[in-house]
Amino acid sequence: MTLSFSYQGSPARIVFGNGASADVGKWVEALNCRRALVLSTPHQAADAQALSARLGSLSVGTFTDATMHTPVEVTERAVSRAAEVGADCVVSLGGGSTTGLGKAMAYRTDIQQIVVPTTYAGSEVTPILGQTENGVKTTVRSPKITPEVVIYDPELTLGLPVDMSITSGLNAIAHAAEGLYAPDRNPITSMMAIDGMRALKEALPVIIESPRDSSAREKALYGAWLCGTVLGQISMSLHHKICHTLGGSFDTPHAETHSIMLPHTIGFNASAVPELMKPISDIFGGGTPGQALYDFAKSIGSPKALRDFGLSEADLDRAAEIANSNPYANPRPIDHGSIRALLQDAWSGRRPPY
Repeated sequence: MTLSFSYQGSPARIVFGNGASADVGKWVEALNCRRALVLSTPHQAADAQALSARLGSLSVGTFTDATMHTPVEVTERAVSRAAEVGADCVVSLGGGSTTGLGKAMAYRTDIQQIVVPTTYAGSEVTPILGQTENGVKTTVRSPKITPEVVIYDPELTLGLPVDMSITSGLNAIAHAAEGLYAPDRNPITSMMAIDGMRALKEALPVIIESPRDSSAREKALYGAWLCGTVLGQISMSLHHKICHTLGGSFDTPHAETHSIMLPHTIGFNASAVPELMKPISDIFGGGTPGQALYDFAKSIGSPKALRDFGLSEADLDRAAEIANSNPYANPRPIDHGSIRALLQDAWSGRRPPY
């Protein structure tokens, strides 16, 4: 066997374990910070306020307006708030929306970040920021975007609703699946991708039956960390391009969009690189990778059709046009017609033909 590759591990400090979130204050101090601003969405405002209270004198308050797809105007308000209170770090409590806000602030100001994930988004371990302005979602990469500390506490996910657990978990699987055919993949990222997908495949059905099963929650969060780490170290391709298009330009919900598109984009690309995608068939039950993912998603109750989330059939031509502009590197050539057909299948909820 002949190997030739380059690998750069994430600089983020990973702290994993039940009860680990009790030590947020310790990690604030480890960063030589004394004035933490706690971030959250409006939905988790009470949790953010409770965390701020536990931090005591180490906290300068909360900003609880984090929003899906990281709108630039929300980021600008958060940066102003941080300046007003003299914050020297942010503590992002929640899912991808809150993590995205902290990363957007760091990209602009280099403020240090501690992230406490409560979903399986995985974005907390990437140097990638997706942000939306004027109806367009764009991505940037920078070392400043990667959080300094990520605290994974499985206990915080015990109350994550089952439907959110499903879509968030499939979102994480999408990160790993694209990592298998990325042009800059390497044996380490492929190993992480396979192990991460397998962990989530085993954990999600258990969570559906027993939402507070601590072992399943721990395994799912571990899988999400691995899948997110893969995303942070490889180039994104067709799947993420389409999901960013749908989310940024048509405001479809983030995790649900990833969940619906996953079988279609992976199936489309698998026809060009079948050997690279074989682990997906092995993990998710045989057949083609796209159909195996579709059948697994259906078995755990994932949403299947874009039409159920506000996207009209009339939007598909425009979505295909945007997705086909400035395309990411992809193992299979794309054009407007192929993307339009793929989107039609996803819009109707049809099982992919590949």
